[in-house]
Amino acid sequence: MPKTTRNDPDELVIGLVSISDRASAGIYQDQGLPALQEWFTAALASPWRMESRLIPDDRASIEQTLVELVEVAGCDLVLTTGGTGPSRRDVTPEATLAVATKEMPGFGEQMRQISLQFVPTAILSRQVAVIRETADHAALIMNLPGQPKSIKETLEGLKDADGKTLVQGIFAAVPYCIDLIGGPYIETHDAVCKAFRPKSAIRPKS
Repeated sequence: MPKTTRNDPDELVIGLVSISDRASAGIYQDQGLPALQEWFTAALASPWRMESRLIPDDRASIEQTLVELVEVAGCDLVLTTGGTGPSRRDVTPEATLAVATKEMPGFGEQMRQISLQFVPTAILSRQVAVIRETADHAALIMNLPGQPKSIKETLEGLKDADGKTLVQGIFAAVPYCIDLIGGPYIETHDAVCKAFRPKSAIRPKS
């Protein structure tokens, strides 16, 4: 399968994968992909495009999709929703780890920390984040919750009534991570999610 040609090296390519037996079979409408698209439309100030996939809770299918998004579609960032609980059909973390070259445990730790602000069952979540590297490309892959509200909270964190950050969301660290693995420079709208970088890594705004 040929690799997608990248027309704009500054464009962030995001792979969005919703993992659900029932949604992929058309039994109910998927909510994860629209929620992610809406969030990124509001959050990103730099060029981006998305590659979306809706697949069943099948480990082989998940692994194949993640590899295809990184190696063929050329995604810099891949986000999955669904399949991270303790039930027998929940195999997203196992599939994600199987395609990894590096684990990034801090993302999963922070996701659970955010969710624990709301429900004690957050400790049942098994979300992981990894890097997949090839000879000439690398991508960050992260497992997110399945519910739109939880997706938003996980990505942008928790704020008080005045907009002050109470708990950091995970996306604040994503742009610098993408920098470090050789991806495009990502700028965000601070009102939604302020990207954090060391001063030496911040580029002047154009």
